Amino acid sequence: MRNGTCAGRIAWCITGAGHFLEDSLRSATSRDDVDFFLSRAAEEVVRMYRLGDLLAGRQVFRDTTASVPISGRFSGGRYRLLVVAPATSNSVAKFVLGLSDSLVSTLFAQAGKSGVPALVLPTDTVTETWSLTPSGNRVRIRPRAVDLENSRRLASFEGVTVVADPEELARWLARFL
Repeated sequence: MRNGTCAGRIAWCITGAGHFLEDSLRSATSRDDVDFFLSRAAEEVVRMYRLGDLLAGRQVFRDTTASVPISGRFSGGRYRLLVVAPATSNSVAKFVLGLSDSLVSTLFAQAGKSGVPALVLPTDTVTETWSLTPSGNRVRIRPRAVDLENSRRLASFEGVTVVADPEELARWLARFL
């Protein structure tokens, strides 16, 4: 109980990454205690990968306003955990630099200011990997050094746990909850 309300829900942010998207969505939608927050790019990517049905009937908040008044739910105690999965290199860079200029980056900042732990699955955690395109083709991904460094820097933030893949995300979710 925080500030008179039950801190029982998970705020799950989805950014515009296709890598890890389906696994992240399946993990999130296997739970009943998740509210979804989609960046504008996430909405596009969810459509491209034809995964919108996974969000049907769920509480989904979209990036439609310049300000993010819903971020006050963190200080109000509504959420016990923020998950950003998958997190693009753009979102990770914003987190590392302390920028709060979008739905997801503002929620990340507000979670930190409110003492709510964050669990982040960046798309860029290894020097080379394979990813699926919306059409199902496998493509080789080689993250830039700056993206790998930002993921490493983010892992040093107090209250933030950075995971390398969807399996590690599932293990951490089980620990947190």
